[in-house]
Amino acid sequence: MEKGKTKRQYYTAEQKVSLLKRHLVEREEISAICEEMKLHPTVFYEWQKRFFEYGVNAFETADKGESKKLQDKVATLESRLQRKDSALAELIEEHITLKKSLGED
Repeated sequence: MEKGKTKRQYYTAEQKVSLLKRHLVEREEISAICEEMKLHPTVFYEWQKRFFEYGVNAFETADKGESKKLQDKVATLESRLQRKDSALAELIEEHITLKKSLGED
């Protein structure tokens, strides 16, 4: 690593929200938070802007693939359930028709 360069720090969505909360709720100074975390104030202000525009979802990127998988699974299960409901309704209808034909109604 070159002299004077620092390693880039990555923060999770929860960490970002926690730092924003320290400022917004606990009234800590942005400069104190940024100094403690070795964070440029511009970055903090960008997080704040994104948070107000999008909420916690603004910081979540890694879970998008997982979310898509879950949506696909839900769609598949809903489709299977609909087919089963349809088959069950058909069987009930046949059962009622059979009972009527046998005079069991």
